[in-house]
Amino acid sequence: MNSADLIVPKVKNYIEGRFLDGDFQVMEVISPIDGSTISSAPLSNRAALDEAVQSCKAALPDWSGKTIKERVQVFFKFRQLLEANIDELSTIIQLENGKTFGEAKAEVLKGIELCEFACSLPQILNDEILEVSRGVECRTSHVPVGIVAAITPFNFPLMVPMWSIPNAIALGNCMILKPSEQVPLSAQKIAALFKEAGLPDGVFNIVNGDRLIVEAICDHPDIEAISFVGSTRVAKIVYQRASANLKRCLGLGGAKNHLIVLSDANPDISAANIAASMSGCAGQRCMAASAMVAVGKVDHIVQHICDEARKIVPGQNLGAVISKEAKERIEGYITEAENLGAKILLDGRNATVEGKNSGFYVGPTVIDHVTPDMKIAQEEVFGPVLAIMRTDDIDEAIRIENNSNYGNASSVFTQNGGLAKYVTERVSAGMVGVNIGVPVPREPFSFGGWNESRFGVGDITGKSSIHFWTKLKKTTTKWNPEAWTDWMS
Repeated sequence: MNSADLIVPKVKNYIEGRFLDGDFQVMEVISPIDGSTISSAPLSNRAALDEAVQSCKAALPDWSGKTIKERVQVFFKFRQLLEANIDELSTIIQLENGKTFGEAKAEVLKGIELCEFACSLPQILNDEILEVSRGVECRTSHVPVGIVAAITPFNFPLMVPMWSIPNAIALGNCMILKPSEQVPLSAQKIAALFKEAGLPDGVFNIVNGDRLIVEAICDHPDIEAISFVGSTRVAKIVYQRASANLKRCLGLGGAKNHLIVLSDANPDISAANIAASMSGCAGQRCMAASAMVAVGKVDHIVQHICDEARKIVPGQNLGAVISKEAKERIEGYITEAENLGAKILLDGRNATVEGKNSGFYVGPTVIDHVTPDMKIAQEEVFGPVLAIMRTDDIDEAIRIENNSNYGNASSVFTQNGGLAKYVTERVSAGMVGVNIGVPVPREPFSFGGWNESRFGVGDITGKSSIHFWTKLKKTTTKWNPEAWTDWMS
């Protein structure tokens, strides 16, 4: 399927198993590929959110009362539907987000993997029971939190919602999704597939909107838990507001991921991984390699990175950035670094794609001799840009990494196992890699950073997510009054 064959619907809220019109203001949905308007999305009000909450409230007793083995049956069917609709889903993602079809398909495949983890929860979620004294048993059980919400960003319209939806719902909660208003189409298809998979009405709802709905979610007294993925600035605001309203909240923010490249690194492996990491999804991912710390004599590797990056062509194997504003912001970082003395080795500014002149493209950009005090070295650029800093000291490279406010990911490139261990033990990041440009853990290992890349406790995926989406109940039981007793009974 290609975008020309795709029928793009008007975006609607999804409440009680139905797509609903409402008397709301709307905003245009723009395709970054060519700048065209592809749909419109409602800017819902607090009443719409309350309608979704009431839908969840009605569905919660029956859904949470089912066994987890019963609940996950829906996700076996949902997984099949994701696979059967992979081309359509990939086309939707490509159209609304601007990434390449291959990147969009990889996003759906990751969504399938996340769904598979939810299907495995009955084998993972084992209650503990122990006879703690003669005739006395203690037992723990995981209880659903209740009505929960997920607020998701533009860069992964399907995968990031799937970080939260399957686990939260399989664990017995009812969920409200607030997708990014820039990419609301994938969420519409997710809802339709859940309906087809047999998920009971009211268990999953969508409320579209902007900042007003985010604030309403943080304030609503019946919403117990919120997951958020977006910029650090907004993640911090959401976490503070939700926490002030006595909700549990996990907010994932931005990143400035450092790749520490040592002089003994394999040039081919390093260059291929670094170029792919800095440009994949047009650099619009929180695991993108945006800062490289070159330790010692690595000019040959830097040259190799540039050679690999030249193979990445906008409109072919490099997608668009999300908006005109994003393109201008990214190019502004490049220009500022150049004006401060950094050397542009590969310049992606003013990129255009034939036939898509109104699209939003930035070519792969490699900037050498960046200093740690430059904004491009400190702030999240969120574009296909690699800033290279230089040092002759491995400890200085680690200090540069540790001085970052963020802590999502860090990798070291070397063929020396001892040095790799030295670096991975000292960098301040929640996800680390060795000779890997994007060190994303795979299920059942969990995704989550440190420092200002995460607000709250725990991670958003994998086994760690169980503790976020459930409450632990402890039950102590004594049935035999004739049993010998001691101080514990």
